[in-house]
Amino acid sequence: MEESIRKQLNALLRQEVVLATGCTEPGAVALCVSKAVETLGHEPEHIDLRLSKNVFKNAMGVGIPGTGMIGLPIAVSLAVVAGDSSRGLEVLTLPAEQVEKAKQWLANNASRIAIGVKDPCDKLYIECICTAGDDNATAIISQRHTHFVLIARNGKVIYDGTATSPNTDTTEEKAESDGLNLTARMVYDYATTAPIEELDFIKETVKYNDAAATEGLKGYGLQTGKILMENAAGDIVHTVVARTVAASDARMDGCTLSVYSNSGSGNQGIACTLPVYNYGKAKGCTDEQITRALVLNHLMSIYIKRGIGRLSALCGIVNASIGVACGIVFLHGGSFEQMCYAIKNMINTIAGMVCDGAKPSCALKMSTGLYSAFVSAELAYHDCVVDATDGLSESDVDCSIRNLGRLGHDGMDQVDDTVLDIMTHKQ
Repeated sequence: MEESIRKQLNALLRQEVVLATGCTEPGAVALCVSKAVETLGHEPEHIDLRLSKNVFKNAMGVGIPGTGMIGLPIAVSLAVVAGDSSRGLEVLTLPAEQVEKAKQWLANNASRIAIGVKDPCDKLYIECICTAGDDNATAIISQRHTHFVLIARNGKVIYDGTATSPNTDTTEEKAESDGLNLTARMVYDYATTAPIEELDFIKETVKYNDAAATEGLKGYGLQTGKILMENAAGDIVHTVVARTVAASDARMDGCTLSVYSNSGSGNQGIACTLPVYNYGKAKGCTDEQITRALVLNHLMSIYIKRGIGRLSALCGIVNASIGVACGIVFLHGGSFEQMCYAIKNMINTIAGMVCDGAKPSCALKMSTGLYSAFVSAELAYHDCVVDATDGLSESDVDCSIRNLGRLGHDGMDQVDDTVLDIMTHKQ
C-alpha cells in the first residue's frame, strides 16, 4: 500500500474515532448552542433551534448525562449555563453543581427555548439563533457533528465554513475532505499490513468503552446487558454481547462516562470495539491480532457508513455490526474472501433495521446486530455465503456495500418522515 494512502487512512480513523459524552445528537446541539452563546457574549433571552428531522428524532428520548432527564431542553440549558465549545462532543461532561444550576435555569426559563424542524436541509443540521435585546448570534453545524459551517453576530459573518450549502443534502463521501475512494480491499490491506505501532492508538478505545460496559452492568435503562450477562452461563458469544450492550444501556440512560465514538455515534464506537476485543481475548488471540481486528472493524464501519450518510433512517448498528463480522472472521484466521462473505451475509440479514431515535432500547438493536455478526461470520469462515442473486447482494462486495448505501441514503427518506410523525403524535 502506498504510504500516502496509508497516512490518509490513519488520519480518517483518527478523525472518525473520537471521544464523546452521551448521545452525539444532543451533544452536537449543546455544542452548537454553546458556540452561539459564546458568540453572543452574554446570556440569551431567547434560543431558537432549527434541526434536521434526523437530529430531532435522535435527541427526543435519550438520556442526558448526569441529569436524570431526557431530551433537548436540559441539553440546551447545560450549554447556556456552562457550555464550552472548545470541548467538542464532551461538552456535556459537567460537574454536579453545574448540572443543578442548569436544571434551575430550565425550571425558570423553559419558555425561552424554541425547537423546530428545518426542511429541507442536510440530514445532519443544527442551527441555533440566540438573541438578547438588539443583539443576536447564529451558529450552524452541518454534515458532521462538530463541523461548524457558519458563525455570525448581528448579521456579520465571523466564520464561513460552507464547502457545500447547509441547505442541500450531501452524501458523506462529498462531505469528507480526504477524498479517499475506499474499497473493502483497501480497508483489509491497511488493517492487516500497516505497521503495528501505527495502529496502537486504537487500543485507547477499549479502556473507555469497557469502563462504560462495567458501569452498565450495574443496571441502566432496560438493563439488557445485565440480564443477558446473568443468563450467559459462561457462553463466550452471549458474554461478549451482554458486556457490549451494557455499555449502550449506560450511555443511552445518561451515564456520564465518555466513550470512543465511530462516525459520530457512541453506540457505533462501542459496537466496533468491545465485541472484537473481548472475543479475541476469550479466544486467546495475540495483542497484535486483536489490534488489527479492531482497526478492521472500525475502518470497515466507517467505509460502509460513508455510503449510508452520517444520519439515516437506517440504524447505525447495521454498519457497525458488519464491521464486527469482519473482525471476527479475521480473528479466526479467515481470508479476505471470507471477510467479503461475512459482509454479504450481514447485508442480507439486517439491512432493513430502522432507526427510530436514540433511546435506552438501542441496546436491544445492538444485541440483534451482534448476534447476527457472529452467525454471519461463522457461516463465512465455513465458506458459506448468500447468492449474488439474493436481495442487495452482488458478486462484488463493494457493489453490495454501495447497494446498502443507496438503501440507507436514498431509499429510506420517507421512512424518516413516517417515524418522526409517529414519534411526535403518540396517543
